[in-house]
Amino acid sequence: MAQTPPPFAPFEWMIAWRYLRARRAEGGVSVMTWISLIGITLAVFALIATLAVRSGFRAEFVDTILGANAHVTVYYSAQTDDAGRVSRTIPDYAELAERVAAVPGVTRAAPLVKGQVMATANSRNAGVEVFGIAADDLATIPRIADPETALGDIGRFGDGIAIGSGVARELGLGVGDTLKLISPDGVRTAFGTSPRVKAYEVVYVFTAGRYDIDRTRVYMPFEEAQLYFNRDGAADEIEVMVADPDAVENMTLPIVQAAGQRALVWTWQDASGGFLRALEIEDNVMFIILSILVLIAAMNIVSGLIMLVKNKGRDIGILRTMGLTEGSVLRVFFICGAFTGILGTIAGVVLGCLFALYIDPIFSFVNYVAGGGVWDPAVRGIYQLPAKLQLGDVLSAVALSLGLSFIVTIFPARRAARMNPVEALRYE
Repeated sequence: MAQTPPPFAPFEWMIAWRYLRARRAEGGVSVMTWISLIGITLAVFALIATLAVRSGFRAEFVDTILGANAHVTVYYSAQTDDAGRVSRTIPDYAELAERVAAVPGVTRAAPLVKGQVMATANSRNAGVEVFGIAADDLATIPRIADPETALGDIGRFGDGIAIGSGVARELGLGVGDTLKLISPDGVRTAFGTSPRVKAYEVVYVFTAGRYDIDRTRVYMPFEEAQLYFNRDGAADEIEVMVADPDAVENMTLPIVQAAGQRALVWTWQDASGGFLRALEIEDNVMFIILSILVLIAAMNIVSGLIMLVKNKGRDIGILRTMGLTEGSVLRVFFICGAFTGILGTIAGVVLGCLFALYIDPIFSFVNYVAGGGVWDPAVRGIYQLPAKLQLGDVLSAVALSLGLSFIVTIFPARRAARMNPVEALRYE
């Protein structure tokens, strides 16, 4: 009794390879194969490149938020004093910071004094936001206390102020220059409140990586900020850093309980939640659109296989009369289509990974060819187009491409397997 050959036997691979490399004169469809291969390659490349840029943009955006801003902000609800003035200041800021810092999962709690003022230098003006903070606390902010991107000595923070690189560029300042700050809420006199004007030496220039931060932020020593903004013995809020910012929602209740009845909290997710949700929606939409692009590219495999089946009708009839089963014929043409999908996917993965790894020189070249101005940090918020290659994104692209390629290949392969050998050889 003859033994049935196993599925995907060597002779099936041999026939499929013979059909793939056949010339047009021999009934092959090498041109259609190349078109299918290029289509799959470009589709997978576009999918991986888009996923890498998406992941990089989100990671860069979140990193700049967490690296230069509080993970949780604690502030007091409004309270009216005996004179009828409404105040949100925190008089017991030192004790409050100690209680919050003692909460498990909190890495730092620092009192802040905040205010918006006018900065002027070199006959230029700019609106800035001043953060009054202790020197030890400033040195723990990752994006601010970064010696690789900063100018000056952060150790001299007690002798002057620290400004963002965008403020320095806007006002034409450098380390050692003098910046004048003008606050409308100045000295209170019998004739009203007069503006407070004071000059400070710029001792440190930082680059946080976010245009809106570098363009507006100024750091001032905490005690000096108390004097400048009339916060005698008080702070405006407590800046809290936690060990796991992604799980900050689990920290809000313990922090509120430790802070007391008047305390309110505002997390980084509350401040940027709308933008992050928009990014998530855009990610899903882009994946769907690019999946359709991969499907369109995979449909070229169907066209090529249908032509191949039509041209090889005589061969199919002969093979069937020689004893080749329907399953063997189906697997031969399935290998033809799947092989194209596999090669295209591999090439697309290689191109996509290279694009993600070398995005900086590629983007610099595009910017040079376009004459500059391709990426506006004032609009984008960050200074360059980021890309972060993640294994999950690559695997999802590979699974999508191979899955669609294998699925669409089945239909023309079944058509070839069900071809009647008598009809195929009738007119031969």
